[in-house]
Amino acid sequence: MTGAPLPLSLSTAAAPTVFQQVLRAPFFNLPPSLRLLHSIRGEAEYAGEVDIARGTGLLARLCGRIAGLPPAMRQAPLRVRFNADAKSETWRRQFGSHRMVSRLRCRKGLLVERLGPVQFRFALHAADGAIYWNVAAARVLGLLPLPARMLGGVRCREWEQDGRYHFQVEAALPLAGPLVRYRGWLEPVSAGPG
Repeated sequence: MTGAPLPLSLSTAAAPTVFQQVLRAPFFNLPPSLRLLHSIRGEAEYAGEVDIARGTGLLARLCGRIAGLPPAMRQAPLRVRFNADAKSETWRRQFGSHRMVSRLRCRKGLLVERLGPVQFRFALHAADGAIYWNVAAARVLGLLPLPARMLGGVRCREWEQDGRYHFQVEAALPLAGPLVRYRGWLEPVSAGPG
């Protein structure tokens, strides 16, 4: 025996994360803060700040309440706890005192996100160091399909700025108008001395 390390076998190699499965090779060309956040395996916590604007119409407020969207706030603290494995990710967001939980997974090359009673399917693409989420399909209560053309106003963008992970989420529906728009940043919470 020479004491040389054994090659890593496929059975011990880490399985790709949900975002690595959806984005495939372009994932590895993303800026470091995006790769770090979307490479989480197990548990991690991020903290940052967010600005949230909510739609004011009656239908927009009703849709926002059903989806569990956060209320309007400025420069509010944001914490996100991630629990991830190769099959799914759970994001537990806390916007100030408002909590919002979603579960994400990869299905047939799309990112599937369940948020309250709505399940979205997003086509993701990476370009110019950013990730763009575009709705490909949606269902209410897992049964009632919503036409994708109705959901063209639902989108997300993630990018790196000054070495920090940034995001912007917008949701608007025909008839209801804007439901929510939130924008902010996150960075890993260090564990500190143990």
